[in-house]
Amino acid sequence: MNYTLLILGMAVITVLIKAIFFILGDRLSFPAWLNQALSFVPVTVLTAIITPMILAPHGENLELNLHNPQLLASLVAVVVCLLGRRQLLTIAAGLLSFFLFQWIFTG
Repeated sequence: MNYTLLILGMAVITVLIKAIFFILGDRLSFPAWLNQALSFVPVTVLTAIITPMILAPHGENLELNLHNPQLLASLVAVVVCLLGRRQLLTIAAGLLSFFLFQWIFTG
């Protein structure tokens, strides 16, 4: 029962917050500094989601070693991104290297 009320309450709050922006539309404007700060939100959220999966893939301890395929593949993806600056190439290199490292380590 408590979980149901919690989920319903969060849903109502989320809908109300989003409805404010739809109802007010163009009448609501943010200062330039806030618009600039909001542009960093997607990158920040993705980093917050991905970093724990790379550094602690099993959810307990940090695995900062050469037997962590997630860490090695992310390093490959960073290098490919820095050298190529192509998003699809970076994704493909990261995925391929992850599967390769995982295959090597689990043999």
